[in-house]
Amino acid sequence: MKRTKLAASVLFAATMLLTGCVTKKEFVNLQTDYNKLKDEKATLDKNYQDAQIQLAEFRTQSKGLDERLREAQRTNRDLRNNYAILQGSLDKSLLQNSQGNINISKLVDEINASNRYIKQLVDTKSKSDSLNIVLTNNLTRSLSREELTEVDIKVLKGVVYISLADNMLYKSGSYEINERAGETLSKIAKIISDHKDYEVLVEGNTDNVPISRPNIRNNWDLSALRASSVVQALQNQYGVDPKRLSAAGRGEYNPIADNDSELGKQRNRRTQIIITPQLDQFLELIDKAPEAEGGADNNL
Repeated sequence: MKRTKLAASVLFAATMLLTGCVTKKEFVNLQTDYNKLKDEKATLDKNYQDAQIQLAEFRTQSKGLDERLREAQRTNRDLRNNYAILQGSLDKSLLQNSQGNINISKLVDEINASNRYIKQLVDTKSKSDSLNIVLTNNLTRSLSREELTEVDIKVLKGVVYISLADNMLYKSGSYEINERAGETLSKIAKIISDHKDYEVLVEGNTDNVPISRPNIRNNWDLSALRASSVVQALQNQYGVDPKRLSAAGRGEYNPIADNDSELGKQRNRRTQIIITPQLDQFLELIDKAPEAEGGADNNL
Protein backbone atom coordinates (compact mmCIF):
# COMPACT_ATOMS: atom_id res chain seq x y z
CA MET A 1 0.00 0.00 0.00
CA LYS A 2 2.85 2.32 0.90
CA ARG A 3 4.52 1.45 -2.38
CA THR A 4 1.37 2.51 -4.28
CA LYS A 5 1.20 5.77 -2.38
CA LEU A 6 4.85 6.49 -3.11
CA ALA A 7 4.38 5.84 -6.80
CA ALA A 8 1.33 8.10 -6.89
CA SER A 9 3.27 10.92 -5.22
CA VAL A 10 6.15 10.61 -7.64
CA LEU A 11 3.72 10.61 -10.58
CA PHE A 12 1.98 13.66 -9.23
CA ALA A 13 5.23 15.52 -8.68
CA ALA A 14 6.39 14.71 -12.17
CA THR A 15 3.08 15.88 -13.61
CA MET A 16 3.31 19.11 -11.78
CA LEU A 17 6.77 19.76 -12.95
CA LEU A 18 5.84 19.03 -16.45
CA THR A 19 2.83 21.21 -16.36
CA GLY A 20 4.79 23.97 -14.63
CA CYS A 21 2.04 24.55 -12.14
CA VAL A 22 4.05 23.61 -9.01
CA THR A 23 5.54 26.13 -6.71
CA LYS A 24 8.96 25.77 -5.28
CA LYS A 25 7.59 25.17 -1.83
CA GLU A 26 5.31 22.48 -3.04
CA PHE A 27 8.17 20.90 -4.89
CA VAL A 28 10.31 20.84 -1.73
CA ASN A 29 7.50 19.24 0.17
CA LEU A 30 7.02 16.71 -2.53
CA GLN A 31 10.72 16.02 -2.53
CA THR A 32 10.68 15.55 1.24
CA ASP A 33 7.77 13.12 1.00
CA TYR A 34 9.54 11.26 -1.71
CA ASN A 35 12.70 10.93 0.35
CA LYS A 36 10.65 9.87 3.32
CA LEU A 37 8.83 7.27 1.32
CA LYS A 38 12.10 6.06 -0.10
CA ASP A 39 13.52 5.62 3.38
CA GLU A 40 10.41 3.75 4.44
CA LYS A 41 10.77 1.51 1.41
CA ALA A 42 14.38 0.79 2.34
CA THR A 43 13.28 -0.02 5.86
CA LEU A 44 10.52 -2.27 4.58
CA ASP A 45 12.91 -4.05 2.29
CA LYS A 46 15.33 -4.60 5.15
CA ASN A 47 12.53 -5.84 7.41
CA TYR A 48 11.38 -8.14 4.65
CA GLN A 49 14.85 -9.57 4.24
CA ASP A 50 15.20 -10.00 8.02
CA ALA A 51 11.85 -11.73 8.10
CA GLN A 52 12.95 -14.06 5.31
CA ILE A 53 16.13 -14.85 7.23
CA GLN A 54 14.20 -15.49 10.46
CA LEU A 55 11.75 -17.68 8.57
CA ALA A 56 14.61 -19.70 7.17
CA GLU A 57 16.11 -19.97 10.64
CA PHE A 58 12.73 -21.03 12.08
CA ARG A 59 12.38 -23.63 9.36
CA THR A 60 15.87 -24.88 10.13
CA GLN A 61 15.12 -24.94 13.85
CA SER A 62 11.83 -26.70 13.20
CA LYS A 63 13.60 -29.35 11.17
CA GLY A 64 16.12 -29.80 13.99
CA LEU A 65 13.30 -30.07 16.52
CA ASP A 66 11.57 -32.70 14.40
CA GLU A 67 14.77 -34.71 14.27
CA ARG A 68 15.26 -34.32 17.99
CA LEU A 69 11.66 -35.40 18.54
CA ARG A 70 12.15 -38.50 16.42
CA GLU A 71 15.39 -39.24 18.27
CA ALA A 72 13.62 -38.80 21.59
CA GLN A 73 10.87 -41.14 20.42
CA ARG A 74 13.44 -43.76 19.39
CA THR A 75 15.18 -43.39 22.77
CA ASN A 76 11.84 -43.75 24.52
CA ARG A 77 11.10 -46.97 22.62
CA ASP A 78 14.54 -48.33 23.49
CA LEU A 79 14.02 -47.44 27.14
CA ARG A 80 10.63 -49.17 27.14
CA ASN A 81 12.18 -52.30 25.60
CA ASN A 82 15.02 -52.26 28.12
CA TYR A 83 12.52 -51.75 30.92
CA ALA A 84 10.52 -54.76 29.75
CA ILE A 85 13.70 -56.87 29.61
CA LEU A 86 14.78 -55.71 33.08
CA GLN A 87 11.29 -56.33 34.47
CA GLY A 88 11.38 -59.87 33.08
CA SER A 89 14.81 -60.44 34.61
CA LEU A 90 13.61 -59.04 37.91
CA ASP A 91 10.53 -61.28 37.93
CA LYS A 92 12.71 -64.29 37.13
CA SER A 93 15.19 -63.33 39.85
CA LEU A 94 12.38 -62.88 42.36
CA LEU A 95 10.99 -66.30 41.45
CA GLN A 96 14.41 -67.90 41.76
CA ASN A 97 15.04 -66.04 45.01
CA SER A 98 11.71 -67.21 46.36
CA GLN A 99 12.56 -70.78 45.39
CA GLY A 100 16.02 -70.29 46.89
CA ASN A 101 14.48 -69.06 50.13
CA ILE A 102 12.27 -72.15 50.20
CA ASN A 103 15.29 -74.41 49.65
CA ILE A 104 17.31 -72.56 52.29
CA SER A 105 14.42 -72.80 54.74
CA LYS A 106 14.08 -76.51 54.02
CA LEU A 107 17.83 -76.98 54.48
CA VAL A 108 17.72 -75.09 57.80
CA ASP A 109 14.84 -77.30 58.96
CA GLU A 110 16.80 -80.42 57.99
CA ILE A 111 19.89 -79.14 59.82
CA ASN A 112 17.82 -78.36 62.92
CA ALA A 113 16.19 -81.78 62.76
CA SER A 114 19.62 -83.38 62.38
CA ASN A 115 20.94 -81.38 65.34
CA ARG A 116 17.97 -82.47 67.44
CA TYR A 117 18.57 -86.08 66.44
CA ILE A 118 22.27 -85.82 67.28
CA LYS A 119 21.43 -84.26 70.64
CA GLN A 120 18.93 -87.04 71.27
CA LEU A 121 21.58 -89.64 70.46
CA VAL A 122 24.09 -87.90 72.74
CA ASP A 123 21.53 -87.67 75.54
CA THR A 124 20.54 -91.30 75.01
CA LYS A 125 24.17 -92.43 75.05
CA SER A 126 24.85 -90.41 78.20
CA LYS A 127 21.77 -91.88 79.85
CA SER A 128 22.71 -95.37 78.65
CA ASP A 129 26.23 -94.96 80.03
CA SER A 130 24.80 -93.79 83.34
CA LEU A 131 22.37 -96.70 83.45
CA ASN A 132 25.16 -99.15 82.65
CA ILE A 133 27.27 -97.77 85.49
CA VAL A 134 24.35 -97.94 87.93
CA LEU A 135 23.49 -101.49 86.97
CA THR A 136 27.12 -102.59 87.20
CA ASN A 137 27.41 -101.01 90.63
CA ASN A 138 24.24 -102.75 91.80
CA LEU A 139 25.66 -106.07 90.67
CA THR A 140 29.21 -105.71 91.93
CA ARG A 141 28.53 -104.06 95.29
CA SER A 142 27.00 -107.30 96.58
CA LEU A 143 30.15 -109.31 95.81
CA SER A 144 33.11 -109.76 98.10
CA ARG A 145 36.67 -108.92 97.13
CA GLU A 146 37.46 -112.59 96.59
CA GLU A 147 34.38 -113.04 94.40
CA LEU A 148 35.29 -109.99 92.35
CA THR A 149 38.58 -111.65 91.34
CA GLU A 150 36.64 -114.56 89.80
CA VAL A 151 33.61 -112.69 88.49
CA ASP A 152 33.81 -110.32 85.52
CA ILE A 153 30.80 -108.04 85.05
CA LYS A 154 30.32 -105.87 81.97
CA VAL A 155 27.38 -103.91 80.61
CA LEU A 156 27.41 -103.40 76.84
CA LYS A 157 24.53 -101.65 75.05
CA GLY A 158 22.13 -102.38 77.87
CA VAL A 159 23.04 -106.09 78.13
CA VAL A 160 24.69 -107.40 81.30
CA TYR A 161 27.43 -110.02 80.95
CA ILE A 162 28.43 -111.88 84.14
CA SER A 163 31.36 -114.19 83.48
CA LEU A 164 32.15 -116.82 86.13
CA ALA A 165 35.33 -118.90 86.21
CA ASP A 166 34.83 -122.65 86.01
CA ASN A 167 36.84 -123.36 89.18
CA MET A 168 34.47 -121.07 91.05
CA LEU A 169 31.37 -122.97 89.95
CA TYR A 170 32.20 -126.59 89.22
CA LYS A 171 34.11 -129.48 90.57
CA SER A 172 37.23 -130.20 88.57
CA GLY A 173 36.43 -131.76 85.15
CA SER A 174 32.74 -131.91 86.04
CA TYR A 175 29.51 -130.07 85.37
CA GLU A 176 28.29 -130.38 88.97
CA ILE A 177 28.17 -127.11 90.91
CA ASN A 178 30.34 -126.99 94.03
CA GLU A 179 29.39 -125.65 97.43
CA ARG A 180 31.62 -122.59 97.02
CA ALA A 181 29.51 -121.31 94.10
CA GLY A 182 26.32 -121.23 96.14
CA GLU A 183 26.83 -117.82 97.78
CA THR A 184 27.75 -116.08 94.50
CA LEU A 185 24.84 -117.64 92.62
CA SER A 186 22.46 -116.64 95.41
CA LYS A 187 23.48 -112.98 95.06
CA ILE A 188 23.09 -113.09 91.29
CA ALA A 189 19.73 -114.87 91.66
CA LYS A 190 18.50 -112.16 94.04
CA ILE A 191 19.27 -109.43 91.52
CA ILE A 192 17.55 -111.44 88.77
CA SER A 193 14.50 -112.02 90.98
CA ASP A 194 14.27 -108.35 91.94
CA HIS A 195 13.78 -107.48 88.26
CA LYS A 196 11.29 -109.97 87.00
CA ASP A 197 11.17 -108.77 83.38
CA TYR A 198 14.82 -109.59 82.71
CA GLU A 199 15.60 -112.41 80.28
CA VAL A 200 18.50 -114.63 81.40
CA LEU A 201 20.74 -116.76 79.16
CA VAL A 202 23.33 -119.03 80.77
CA GLU A 203 26.10 -119.90 78.31
CA GLY A 204 28.81 -122.52 78.89
CA ASN A 205 32.31 -122.25 77.35
CA THR A 206 35.39 -124.50 77.49
CA ASP A 207 39.01 -124.50 76.40
CA ASN A 208 40.19 -126.64 73.47
CA VAL A 209 41.45 -129.59 75.52
CA PRO A 210 39.45 -132.69 74.48
CA ILE A 211 37.44 -134.46 77.15
CA SER A 212 36.19 -138.03 77.12
CA ARG A 213 34.08 -139.48 79.90
CA PRO A 214 31.33 -142.06 79.94
CA ASN A 215 28.58 -139.43 80.14
CA ILE A 216 30.42 -136.56 78.34
CA ARG A 217 31.37 -137.08 74.73
CA ASN A 218 33.18 -133.78 74.02
CA ASN A 219 33.42 -130.08 74.94
CA TRP A 220 30.00 -129.41 73.41
CA ASP A 221 28.43 -131.73 75.95
CA LEU A 222 30.50 -130.31 78.80
CA SER A 223 29.63 -126.67 78.05
CA ALA A 224 25.91 -127.43 77.61
CA LEU A 225 25.76 -129.54 80.79
CA ARG A 226 27.49 -126.82 82.82
CA ALA A 227 25.04 -124.19 81.54
CA SER A 228 22.16 -126.51 82.33
CA SER A 229 23.47 -127.05 85.87
CA VAL A 230 23.52 -123.29 86.54
CA VAL A 231 20.01 -122.84 85.11
CA GLN A 232 18.64 -125.65 87.29
CA ALA A 233 20.38 -124.23 90.36
CA LEU A 234 18.84 -120.78 89.75
CA GLN A 235 15.44 -122.41 89.35
CA ASN A 236 15.49 -125.09 92.03
CA GLN A 237 17.64 -123.52 94.75
CA TYR A 238 16.96 -119.79 94.30
CA GLY A 239 13.45 -119.69 92.89
CA VAL A 240 14.11 -117.96 89.55
CA ASP A 241 11.19 -118.40 87.14
CA PRO A 242 12.32 -121.04 84.60
CA LYS A 243 10.34 -119.25 81.85
CA ARG A 244 12.96 -116.51 82.00
CA LEU A 245 15.92 -118.89 81.76
CA SER A 246 17.75 -120.39 78.77
CA ALA A 247 20.80 -122.66 78.66
CA ALA A 248 23.30 -122.85 75.82
CA GLY A 249 26.67 -124.52 75.18
CA ARG A 250 29.35 -122.89 73.01
CA GLY A 251 32.00 -125.56 73.51
CA GLU A 252 35.51 -124.37 72.69
CA TYR A 253 34.39 -122.16 69.79
CA ASN A 254 33.88 -118.83 71.55
CA PRO A 255 37.31 -118.17 73.14
CA ILE A 256 38.27 -114.83 74.68
CA ALA A 257 41.96 -115.71 75.06
CA ASP A 258 44.66 -117.81 73.41
CA ASN A 259 44.50 -121.50 74.33
CA ASP A 260 48.29 -121.83 73.97
CA SER A 261 48.84 -120.78 77.59
CA GLU A 262 47.39 -122.15 80.82
CA LEU A 263 46.14 -118.70 81.76
CA GLY A 264 44.38 -118.38 78.41
CA LYS A 265 42.72 -121.76 78.82
CA GLN A 266 41.60 -120.80 82.30
CA ARG A 267 39.94 -117.64 80.95
CA ASN A 268 38.18 -119.60 78.21
CA ARG A 269 36.76 -122.10 80.73
CA ARG A 270 33.94 -119.86 81.85
CA THR A 271 30.19 -119.65 82.22
CA GLN A 272 28.43 -116.46 81.18
CA ILE A 273 25.14 -115.29 82.63
CA ILE A 274 23.70 -112.84 80.10
CA ILE A 275 20.93 -110.60 81.42
CA THR A 276 18.87 -108.43 79.09
CA PRO A 277 17.01 -105.73 81.03
CA GLN A 278 14.43 -103.36 79.58
CA LEU A 279 14.63 -99.58 79.72
CA ASP A 280 12.04 -99.18 82.46
CA GLN A 281 14.10 -101.49 84.67
CA PHE A 282 17.13 -99.29 83.96
CA LEU A 283 15.14 -96.27 85.12
CA GLU A 284 14.17 -98.07 88.32
CA LEU A 285 17.83 -98.78 88.96
CA ILE A 286 18.64 -95.09 88.61
CA ASP A 287 15.98 -94.23 91.19
CA LYS A 288 17.41 -96.80 93.56
CA ALA A 289 21.07 -96.08 92.91
CA PRO A 290 23.07 -94.84 95.93
CA GLU A 291 24.62 -91.38 95.74
CA ALA A 292 28.13 -92.81 96.02
CA GLU A 293 29.38 -96.27 95.24
CA GLY A 294 32.30 -97.81 97.05
CA GLY A 295 32.66 -101.07 95.09
CA ALA A 296 33.69 -103.87 97.40
CA ASP A 297 33.50 -101.58 100.47
CA ASN A 298 29.69 -101.61 100.14
CA ASN A 299 29.33 -105.37 100.28
CA LEU A 300 25.96 -106.75 101.43
